[in-house]
Parts: sequence; structure tokens; C-alpha cells
Amino acid sequence: MNKLSNLDFMKRMAKGLTSQFGRNCEVVIHDLSSGYNDYPILFIENGHVTHRTSHDGPSRIVLDTLKHSSTDVEDKLNYITKTQDGKVLKSSTIYIRDDENKVVGIFSINYDITELTIASNCIDSLISHKDDLQEASKIPQNVNQLLDDLLDESVKKVGKPVPLMSKEEKIEAIQFLNEAGAFLITKSGEKIATFFGISKYSIYNYVEIKNKL
Repeated sequence: MNKLSNLDFMKRMAKGLTSQFGRNCEVVIHDLSSGYNDYPILFIENGHVTHRTSHDGPSRIVLDTLKHSSTDVEDKLNYITKTQDGKVLKSSTIYIRDDENKVVGIFSINYDITELTIASNCIDSLISHKDDLQEASKIPQNVNQLLDDLLDESVKKVGKPVPLMSKEEKIEAIQFLNEAGAFLITKSGEKIATFFGISKYSIYNYVEIKNKL
């Protein structure tokens, strides 16, 4: 994406938005075209909102994008996310496309509405959203944190701790991780294998089970 002619414009747009809406507004540009491992943040303004900096790893929305065809993803506007330290953010994700309509980057806006939420009775029209705060996905600070979040989600999906899982339930959990894009994270296979107490060979066998169905 660094070769796109409009990259400078997007950076200026990011600065303009954060200047307009203040220090609670974070704008992030993700590069999906450069081939770098773990798809780092290319540019960020007001990174203190999510405690991230340039070159940190991807968020969940990046992995979701990589798992789908460019024609299947649409901009996602005005949804709720949460930071690791509990801030409530109103977020929007806009996909950057090249001349062939392929997604090559992501332009994200995260606005910290934690304090506004407390006073929501008088400013409801500003912070209204349709998502359940309890179910809001977290924005990780790095890829290790992202993988930990996905592992926690896989356990919740099965509904019991790993030591009590049957082989079929571990298959279900690992297939969830595959669909969520966990295996796109560098060296994730080793950590997932250790987490479930199985070999890396078993992991990829479990993934193949669904592919053969």
C-alpha cells in the first residue's frame, strides 16, 4: 500500500480527523499489500487510545479480512470494540482497494467513548450503537495478545476447559481458530498445539477434517 498514490492523502486525512475530534480519536492504517509478516500497522495517530504504535500487529478485523475474498468484505461502520484495559470505543473500518478492487489496506477509526457512555442519557444520539458491550471484540496490542484472545474464544465456544475436552471438542475449537484466521499468525501452530496438549501434526489433521466434509 505504500506505493499507492493516495497514501499521503490518507495520512493527511488521519491527521485531520484526529485534529478535528481530539485526543480520544485514534486513526489506524493497516498495510495488507506489502507482504510483511503479521500485517503491521503502517501509520497511526493517537495510538495511546489502544496503546499501539506503528509496526504493531493486526487486530481481529484484519484477520477476518484476510480470510475472505475482496468481493465479500464490506466497510463496517459505527460498531463497538473494547481495549484490553476496558475502554469502550466506537469504531469504523473502511477498506482501501486498488484498481482491481482488491483490498490492499484498512483505514480504521476508533473513538474512545468511555466517558461519554457514562453520560449517555444526554448524548445518546452521539454514541448510539447496536452492539452488546459485553460481546464487543477486544483490540489487541500485539499478535500474541490477539492469539490469546482467540484461544479464549475457542474455549468459550466449546463450553468447557481444555483438560475436560474430548477429541471431537478439540476439533471444534481448532476449526473455530482456523475460521477466525488464527493460523495466519506467525508460529501460531506451536502455541495452539501446546495450549490444547496435542501435536502440530494433529492440529492440521483436525483442520483437514472439516475441509474434507
